[in-house]
Amino acid sequence: QVQLVESGGGLVQYVASLRLSCTASGFTFSIYYMSWLGQGPGKGSEWVSTIDTGGVITGYAESVRGRFTISRDNAKNTLYLQMNSLKPEETARYYCVANTYYRSYGRRAGYDYWGEGTQVTVSS
Repeated sequence: QVQLVESGGGLVQYVASLRLSCTASGFTFSIYYMSWLGQGPGKGSEWVSTIDTGGVITGYAESVRGRFTISRDNAKNTLYLQMNSLKPEETARYYCVANTYYRSYGRRAGYDYWGEGTQVTVSS
């Protein structure tokens, strides 16, 4: 059974940092491109970042580039998102998604697998 379980969300203040994690099971994590999507209250889901299978090639939405860092540990089947200098408008539920090729698409249904998400709330 495929599972992606996100963790690390919480309530933080403006410009604080958080590190999200996503632990995968039930599929061969190391051969999947992994991404993070975020869905704010009353908004559509948006693409945040993607990392290739080897953890070398990364991509970021313009709004987070330079502040967020995506990484992965294939030995631990875990994906990470280091979020620095968080802004209130980045309050969202963040989802971990998996795909067999690189995507920068906002909707979870466009990926092979996705988790239930972890909530990040940034207070001003």
